[in-house]
Amino acid sequence: MRAIPETMDARVVGALEGALANLARAEGVKVLLAVESGSRAWGFPSPDSDYDLRFVYVRTVADYLTPWPARDVLGLPVDAVQDIAGWDLVKAVRLLANGNAVLGEWARSPIVYGGDLAFRTALTELAADVADPAAIVRHYAHVAMKNWPADAAAGLPVPLKKLFYALRPAAAVRWLLVHPGSSIPPMTLRELLAECDPPAALLQPVEDLLAAKAVGREMGEGIAPLPVREFVSAQLAAAATCHERRPAPPDYTRLSDFFRSWVPETIGKD
Repeated sequence: MRAIPETMDARVVGALEGALANLARAEGVKVLLAVESGSRAWGFPSPDSDYDLRFVYVRTVADYLTPWPARDVLGLPVDAVQDIAGWDLVKAVRLLANGNAVLGEWARSPIVYGGDLAFRTALTELAADVADPAAIVRHYAHVAMKNWPADAAAGLPVPLKKLFYALRPAAAVRWLLVHPGSSIPPMTLRELLAECDPPAALLQPVEDLLAAKAVGREMGEGIAPLPVREFVSAQLAAAATCHERRPAPPDYTRLSDFFRSWVPETIGKD
């Protein structure tokens, strides 16, 4: 399973895949899913955007049957080009039980470095079934608010990266509210806008911002047009009315069965 756009630098991709393979061998783990996250997967990279490789890995049965469990996060030092980090399957399942939205994004990433297609399909289904949609709305609203500086709301120049890191989660909020009961929104900004019935006046300003970011520096600045400012503000206000509910407890039996079904006796043996 692999899906890499032609626009991505083949040399960098090869280096990323090699680094991940070396890390997996050194740690004695099996990579179940490796995808791109961040601006490239979200549909608004700059020419100098780094590569955010994220992965889910699993250890053996014996590795989990110990009083001294291994760390549940692996990664390599971050530099200007690469950011490689991953979660142990046990951590991933626990996060799913707590309504984590990130795993659903990884499962739907359009850029896939490798992994098991059956695992990706099962993870997507599980994430959709166990998530609390209201909690996912609040997650995206929090991300949007965190990346929405006062200068952006006032129409002053801010890093374009900040604008998009607020605009995309705001669009995810809109998508979730337009699709009640759904909990895994599309990954890319264009897909979100195509499926969330946005104001017509929003679309061209977004395309103009996308065009500017596609040729500028990752931290280049821009001004959020009025339709963008109004859209982000409206989604934050709408999310505030999405009251917390008391969902049923997670299906721990199903989560446990999912975990156990992907734990191998030995690494390298299916």
